[in-house]
Amino acid sequence: MPNLKEQNWNGTPTPFYYYDLNLLKQTLNLASQEAARYGYHIHYALKANSNAPILKLIQQYGLGADCVSGNEIKQALATGFKADQIVFAGVGKSDAEIKIALDAAIFCFNCESLQELEIINELAAQQNQTARVALRINPNVNANTHKYITTGLEENKFGINTWELPAVLTLLKELNRVELIGLHFHIGSQITDLRVFEQLCGRVNEIQQGFREQGYHLKHLNVGGGLGVDYYSPENNAIPDFAAYFAIFNRLLAVQSDQVVHFELGRALVAQCGALISRVLYIKKGQKKNFAILDAGMTELIRPMLYQAYHKIENLSSNLPEQTYDVVGPICESSDCFAQDVVLPETHRHDVIAIRTAGAYAEVMASNYNLREKAAAIYSSN
Repeated sequence: MPNLKEQNWNGTPTPFYYYDLNLLKQTLNLASQEAARYGYHIHYALKANSNAPILKLIQQYGLGADCVSGNEIKQALATGFKADQIVFAGVGKSDAEIKIALDAAIFCFNCESLQELEIINELAAQQNQTARVALRINPNVNANTHKYITTGLEENKFGINTWELPAVLTLLKELNRVELIGLHFHIGSQITDLRVFEQLCGRVNEIQQGFREQGYHLKHLNVGGGLGVDYYSPENNAIPDFAAYFAIFNRLLAVQSDQVVHFELGRALVAQCGALISRVLYIKKGQKKNFAILDAGMTELIRPMLYQAYHKIENLSSNLPEQTYDVVGPICESSDCFAQDVVLPETHRHDVIAIRTAGAYAEVMASNYNLREKAAAIYSSN
C-alpha cells in the first residue's frame, strides 16, 4: 500500500474506506500463481468484501465465487463471475435463495444438514432440475482462532457431523434431484498457525477414505479457506505466504488423479488492500485516560468491538512526541472503542487517522446505527 502519510486528504470528507487496487493485484497474482502450481481452484469469499470494483478485478484473475446468500450470488453474476464457478455455502439457505441459485445453474451447493438436502431436492424437483451438491462435513478440528470465527468443531452450528454420515448416505439414495459431486470442509477464519491446516488434511484424508470404502469416488474436494493476515505489521507482511499455505495441502492431502481441489479465500486476498480513514473530532484529556474521538466508529468497523480484534492505528498528520490514547468513535455505546492505550504522536483535532487492514469484514459489516450515513469508498491504483 502507498505511504498513506504522503497522500493529500485535504477536502476529502471522512470517514471513508481507502482501497489500494495495485496491492490487490499483486496479492491476486501471487495467490493465483501458487494455486496454479498444483492445479488448485480458488473461489473468492464475497462475505469478506463485496464491492463491485473489487469483485470485477478479482474475477479477471479467473477466480470463482464463494457465496453465502442469494444477494451475493446476484452480485457475483453482476460483476462477471461465471455461474459454473459459483458455490453456495451457508448453514441457513432460505427457499428463495436456493431458487435463485437453481435459476442461475450454479456449480454447487455446499450442504450442511440432512434437512437442507431434502429441501434442495424438493425445490429442484419443482423446477425440473438436478442440483449438484457437496457435503460440508464438520471435521472437529480446532482452528485456534477467536471462538466467534471458529466453525469446525462439533459445538459449532456449521456442517454435518461425522456421526450423521450413515444417515446422510442413506438419504442420498432416496433423493433423485441432487447429485453428490464432492466434499466440503471449512474450520474457521483468521488462522495464522499453519499447523492447523496439517491437522485438517489428516482428517479430510480419513473422511474421504471412508467415502471410498462406501463406493463413493467424488471428483471435487473443497477444503475451505481461513488463511489469516498480519494485522500487527501490514507494511512488512502485506501479502500472506500463499506458497507455504498451498504447499501444505500438496504435501499432505491425499488427492486422486482425477480429483479437483477447491479453496475459498476471502480475507487473505483483500484485507491488506483496505484502510479506514478518519479524522479526529475531539481530544478529551483526563487524569487517567486521554481519548482521541474519531468521526469513524463501530458503524464503519465493528471487528474490534465484536471480536476484540486488533487493527494498527496510525496518525497521518502528526510527527510530534508520542502520547497514549484510547481511540474511540462517536457512537452512543461504551463499546465503541477501536483500541485502548494506543501510542500515537501527539494528536489534535482534524488530524487524519488510518485504521489499517480494513479491506475485509469492515465495509461489508457496516451499519447505519444512530442513523449514520454510509461511508464512501475511494480506490487507488497508483
